[in-house]
Amino acid sequence: MSLLELASVSKSYHIGRRVLPAVEEVTLGIDPGEIVGLVGESGSGKSTLARLALRLLAPDSGEVRFEGRNLAGLGGEELTAFRRRIQIVFQDPLAALNPRATVRRLIEEPLRLHRIVPPGEIEAEIQRLMALAGLPPAYAERRPRQISGGERQRVAVLRALASRPEILVCDEPVAALDVSVRAQILNLLLELKRSMGLGILFISHDLAVVRRIADRLAVMHRGRIVERGPSETVWQSPTHPYTQALLAAVPLGEPGAGRRRRAAQPTVIA
Repeated sequence: MSLLELASVSKSYHIGRRVLPAVEEVTLGIDPGEIVGLVGESGSGKSTLARLALRLLAPDSGEVRFEGRNLAGLGGEELTAFRRRIQIVFQDPLAALNPRATVRRLIEEPLRLHRIVPPGEIEAEIQRLMALAGLPPAYAERRPRQISGGERQRVAVLRALASRPEILVCDEPVAALDVSVRAQILNLLLELKRSMGLGILFISHDLAVVRRIADRLAVMHRGRIVERGPSETVWQSPTHPYTQALLAAVPLGEPGAGRRRRAAQPTVIA
């Protein structure tokens, strides 16, 4: 049994008289100390699945379980306690962070809300978290627009970590960053997995990025998971035509990409 488990979950959206399936019969689990990559193109259902995992949406069918318990029955203090244990990092930190708040205040708020440390230890915890992400102490007084995009994303990660979660959901967290800054965020997430035993659901449209960080990989297409397995196994030996097409689109600079692209050229997705 996984710490966080989505069991045969489905979710549709109703637009007028139309019913648009977003997630169909998806099963996926995340354990402590592992990174599960979820890959698919825009509109494949990845973000809807993330919101189901966070209980920001309720599934039409199936269950979302944490420690084996169906989250559908949670409310009030129990729901608040659950949300401390699972946090999200979005693609755009500038939209996710209060632009008027300093870095200190952004990290302090979850510390106070969830009473993570005694009041007298809050400042020391803020500095500890900032050091963990390589942010100088002076940055505590800066606001989101006064720091770079990569630094903002590190603050977003620290804000999520402040509540000491066991699961971190990262929804396209490096899509808007340049290559060098992207590597810094990926290395930070790998270090958090190693040092804190954090379970991470890493969502991306970029299979090459996910390969660098994920232990296991799930490929999502039209609301369903069409392929899953150890990251390197899926990368080296994809079996589903959609996964083969994703690999064919990987830039030739990626190791082994040229071989896969030539092999995958004849594949056509209906």
